[in-house]
Amino acid sequence: MSILDLFKIDGKTALVTGCRRGIGRGFAQALAEAGADIVGVSASLEKESEVEADVRARGREFTGYACDFSDRTALRSFAERVEREVGPIDILINNAGTIMRAPAEEHSDEYWDKVIEVNLSAQFVIAREFGRSMLARGSGKIVFTASVLTFQGGITVPGYAAAKGGIGQLTMALANEWAGRGVNVNAIAPGYIATDNNQALRDDPVRNEQLMARIPAQRWGTPDDLQGAVVWLSSAASDYVHGSVVVVDGGWLGR
Repeated sequence: MSILDLFKIDGKTALVTGCRRGIGRGFAQALAEAGADIVGVSASLEKESEVEADVRARGREFTGYACDFSDRTALRSFAERVEREVGPIDILINNAGTIMRAPAEEHSDEYWDKVIEVNLSAQFVIAREFGRSMLARGSGKIVFTASVLTFQGGITVPGYAAAKGGIGQLTMALANEWAGRGVNVNAIAPGYIATDNNQALRDDPVRNEQLMARIPAQRWGTPDDLQGAVVWLSSAASDYVHGSVVVVDGGWLGR
């Protein structure tokens, strides 16, 4: 077997949450190109979406769903529906998320609760629901989207930083229990990636200049910069990787 064969995921089915745009759309593109059929879900996902076109252009099947990740009942119903309608999920990319910006003293309960629910609680629920089936089969790959704020506090995003810190711990906690049962649980921690979530930062000339001054790569990242990592963590090439948070940040944390 060629070393490159280890990165192929032909015949696998990957569920990508938050797939409609940005990082999640890039993940869906990469996994389809590596051979997987894609089940995509976002809070809203129109029929004949751009991400569906991306996947089908790569010769793979796409099944789309919409689900409100802040609604625990809807989330469990979604998981049941996918397993009933699609069948086993081999790869779970736990990417859905939101961000609310306000100084800590003005950060409302509503902001805090929404971010923690979507970015942390929902991530555990969906990993648990699909993880059960993976454990029963003795195989599976789960990849969370963490952040450089898994390691840092950030500014004006206390709920987001707390949730992403929790994702780092959750990754290790699940890996501790599931690694010996055939399920890999890891995370990718993107740095500053140009998406809708951080448009406000890019539009702020002062903050944008501060960020660029610190990033050794001297540019914002793009969703394409994360594609190699997600294919690796979804494939047999990472079979002995458990509980790791893989940083893809242009060197940000090295400063």
